[in-house]
Amino acid sequence: MTIDNTESQMRKGLLELCILGIIFSQKEVYPSDILTQLKEAKLVVLEGTLYPLLTRLKNAGLLNYRWEESPSGPPRKYYSLTRDGIKFYAHLRATWDELSNAVNYLTTSLL
Repeated sequence: MTIDNTESQMRKGLLELCILGIIFSQKEVYPSDILTQLKEAKLVVLEGTLYPLLTRLKNAGLLNYRWEESPSGPPRKYYSLTRDGIKFYAHLRATWDELSNAVNYLTTSLL
């Protein structure tokens, strides 16, 4: 077992929550903007990871998308949350808050 593998698994486990949170906060977002925000938060994700996840979330009925013409290239796909996506995000966020509080308690308060 290596620390790199453990860190990678922790990041992967939170990626869906983070992506949904970005879309929730901005209402509608272009995938490269998601990548930029993840990178700024030190959660580096490759396009090859993001696009399949967006497709999976769309197929699950959690995301919508719309096409917009781009003056400098091909049309762009912008993603937004569906009603079910908003509910799903709220539930994930509540679960994260509970887990985060428990982990903080167990790793800091008991010392």
